Amino acid sequence: MRTLRAQVSAILVVAVLVVIALANGASFFVARPLWPPFGDHGTHAADLLIMADLAAAVPRGTEVRSQTGEALLRPVPPAGEIDPEETRLMSEALARLGSTLPVRVLRRPPPSGAPDGPGSAPPGGPTGVTALALPDGRWLVVDGRRQPLPPPGPPGGTFGFAAWLAFMVAGVTVVAVFAVRRLTKPLSLIEEAALRIGPDGEPPVLPERGPTEVRAAAVAINRLSARLKASMDSRMRIVAGAAHDLRTPLTRMRLRAEFIPDEEERAQWLSDLAELDRIADSAIRLVREEVEGGTLETVRMDRLAADVAMELKEIGLAVVLLAASPACVAGRPLSLKRAVRNLAVNAATHGGGARLAVSADAARVVLVIEDDGPGIPEALMGRVFEPFFRVDPARQVKIPGAGLGLAIANEIIVRHGGRLILSNRPGGGLLQRVELPAAAAGDDQEPGDAGPG
Repeated sequence: MRTLRAQVSAILVVAVLVVIALANGASFFVARPLWPPFGDHGTHAADLLIMADLAAAVPRGTEVRSQTGEALLRPVPPAGEIDPEETRLMSEALARLGSTLPVRVLRRPPPSGAPDGPGSAPPGGPTGVTALALPDGRWLVVDGRRQPLPPPGPPGGTFGFAAWLAFMVAGVTVVAVFAVRRLTKPLSLIEEAALRIGPDGEPPVLPERGPTEVRAAAVAINRLSARLKASMDSRMRIVAGAAHDLRTPLTRMRLRAEFIPDEEERAQWLSDLAELDRIADSAIRLVREEVEGGTLETVRMDRLAADVAMELKEIGLAVVLLAASPACVAGRPLSLKRAVRNLAVNAATHGGGARLAVSADAARVVLVIEDDGPGIPEALMGRVFEPFFRVDPARQVKIPGAGLGLAIANEIIVRHGGRLILSNRPGGGLLQRVELPAAAAGDDQEPGDAGPG
C-alpha cells in the first residue's frame, strides 16, 4: 500500500463503496423502514396499531365484525392455545413501535389434511389469531393468517445479500484499479525509463503510443534523453579535444627541454612534461570508455589476470597471481585488461606490491587485489572514484600518476555490469574487489593476447 497506485485505488474503492452503502441503506429504509431484522412482524404490528386506534374510537357495545362474520371487538380474549414464540415476537415488534399494549397470538388448528407443526404456518406472518388488549379493556381480535408475502430483504436471503455485496465490491475494485492504472500510466513510464538505464548511463527510447497522456510523457522523456545524450557527448568531445590538443605543445616543450644545459633542471622538466602527458593520455582513455561501444566477447579473467601480472612484473612492479580459477565474463578484452592493469598498478605503486586472486561461481566472477600499503582513510572512501582524486595531494613523496586510474577502472567495470568495491584490510593495506557477471565458457581463446591496454 505504499505505492501511489495502490493508495489511490484503495481510496476510490472505499469512497465508492461508502456512497453505495449509504444510498442503498437510505433508499431501503425509506421503502421498508421495519427491515432488517424485524421481518413481517413489524409490518403486522404497525397494521395492528392502526386498527387499534380505529377500534378505540368505536363506542362500547357496538359490534364490529370481519367479512367472515367473526367479531373483531370482544370483551374478553379469545380462547385457544397461546403460541409463546409468536407472542414474544409480536410484543417486541409493538415495543419497537412504542406500544405497551398486551398482546397474545393463538395457534389455529391446521386445516383438514394439512401437516401440523411449525412448517404449516403461512410464510407471510404470524399464525392463528392475534389478540390485542385495548386501553378500555376490550380486545381487538385479528386473524393472523395472511397471504404469502415476498420475503423481506434482498432476494436469496442472507446468502443472496452476501453474494450481491461481494459482487459489488469486486466490480467497484476492478473498475477503480483499471481507472487508476490508466491515470498513473505516465508515472510508471518514468519509473520504467529509470530502471532501464543501462551501464552507459543513457536512458532508453520509449515507444510513443497509447493514450494522449502516455504519449505526452513518452515524448517528454525521449526529448530529455536526447538532450542529455547530446550534452554528454559534447562535453566528452571537448575533454577529448583539449587532452589531444595538449600533446602538440607538450611535444614542443619536450624538444626544448632537451636543450637545457643544466642536467638536473632538464631532468625535472622532462619529468613534469611526462606527467602532463600521462594526464592527457588518461583523460583521453576515460572519455573513450565513456563513449566506446562494440560487441562483447567471452573473456577468460583468470588468463587475463595472469597476463597482467606477468607484464607488470617484467617492468619491475611487485605483482603476483596467488590463485586463478577458470572464470569467463562477457566483455571487451582491451577494456577489461586496462581496468585490471590500473588496479594492479595502483596496488603495486601505493601499496608496496599487489596480490591477485580470481574465483568464480555460477553467477559471478570475483577478482581480488590486495596490498600492504597505508590504505585509504574512511572519510575519503566516497571520493575514490572521482577523476584526479589523490589521497594526500600535499604529500612530499612524489608518486607518478594522473589520479584517473581508479576512475577509468570503475567506469569500465560498471559498463560491464559489475562493480568495484574498495575497503581497508583489518591488518593494514587496501583490498580492491571486482565483481562481474559470469558468462558461459566460449571457444578456447587467449584474452591476454589482446595486446596492451
